[in-house]
Amino acid sequence: MHITGGRHFLQIPGPTNVPDRVLRAMAAPTIDHRGPEFAELTKAVLAALGPVFGTSGPVVIYPSSGTGAWEAALVNTLSPGDRVLMSETGHFSTLWSELAGRLGLQVEVIPGDWRHGADPAEIGRRLAADRENTIKAVCVVHNETSTGVTSRVPDVRAAIDEAGHPALLLVDTISSLASIDYRHDEWGVDVTVAGSQKGLILPPGLGFNAVSEKAFAASRSAGLPRSYWDWAPMIEANARGFFPYTPGTNLLYGLREACAMLAEEGLPRVFARHQRHAAATRAAVRAWGLEVLCADEREHSGSLTAVLLPDGYDADEVRRVILEKFDMSLGAGLGRLAGKIFRIGHLGHFNDLTLAGTLGGVQMGLQLAGVPIKPGGVEAALEHLREAAS
Repeated sequence: MHITGGRHFLQIPGPTNVPDRVLRAMAAPTIDHRGPEFAELTKAVLAALGPVFGTSGPVVIYPSSGTGAWEAALVNTLSPGDRVLMSETGHFSTLWSELAGRLGLQVEVIPGDWRHGADPAEIGRRLAADRENTIKAVCVVHNETSTGVTSRVPDVRAAIDEAGHPALLLVDTISSLASIDYRHDEWGVDVTVAGSQKGLILPPGLGFNAVSEKAFAASRSAGLPRSYWDWAPMIEANARGFFPYTPGTNLLYGLREACAMLAEEGLPRVFARHQRHAAATRAAVRAWGLEVLCADEREHSGSLTAVLLPDGYDADEVRRVILEKFDMSLGAGLGRLAGKIFRIGHLGHFNDLTLAGTLGGVQMGLQLAGVPIKPGGVEAALEHLREAAS
């Protein structure tokens, strides 16, 4: 590969570009994680995280990936053999359900076509039929990173309530937190799962659980084995500003700075920015004559857009051409979508001109790869951005 200069365009839907401010904050000297300076850092970070999750309750921070946070949500609230209801909305919902099965849970999956989000009506029907309340948790991926589809969590909560069912609601926000409107307390979520490497504009390495009172009460009698993931010692130590084992010290420096940046912009503006960029990207895709994978107008993701190619064209070849010619990385199709789609990430540390450059590279790459498109995609996106800026 011969690149003549300039920055690499990392336009996968996570890990995302890390702002210079956050990188500089992480470059601080490592300090004693048992000392008073670290206790102040921990308390500041935990206080700043509450508004990001939309909660006044505890947020547990693990040195882990999002996969670890998935496991933590399950092992803290459930017991061997418990029934769990999960919606198949894409590759990551499938991985979470497989993880749950390996933990010894009885997983009931609602099948999906990977073009729609979780179906609140079907969740409600399954719960209403469960008169013995054997389903202990409903698990939903808020924003499916593999498809660019956002499930309607408030509607899922309403369906659970209408069924009068006591199941816990566990929600994966790994690619939506700090990018798409989300409200842990207001929406009645019991455990919110998140990771550091997407909307929180950090490198990978931190996993999160926001925990409701109902979920914490369930953890007292939950029977799945847990040690590293146990909420109780984490929450107890956090109250004093510490952790029960070595935390990701320098990542916490970065997290404090990232939360400050989100607060400075204001979360409503952050969400609006992501929606604007998503709408401009969809305008480009449609002007090219291509299809957005998400099939429900209510469920388009603000974090990424998945582009479906016509039969006979290889999305991975398009990605290869774009990387080789323009030094830009796009997300691959995963699972059953491999080779059929590519994913444009437009989340995190991102602005209008970055989007314009991204879409310019995509348009040129599609043309070079021989995909039959109309040439007006970039102009359609720019028109959308111009109107929003006027």
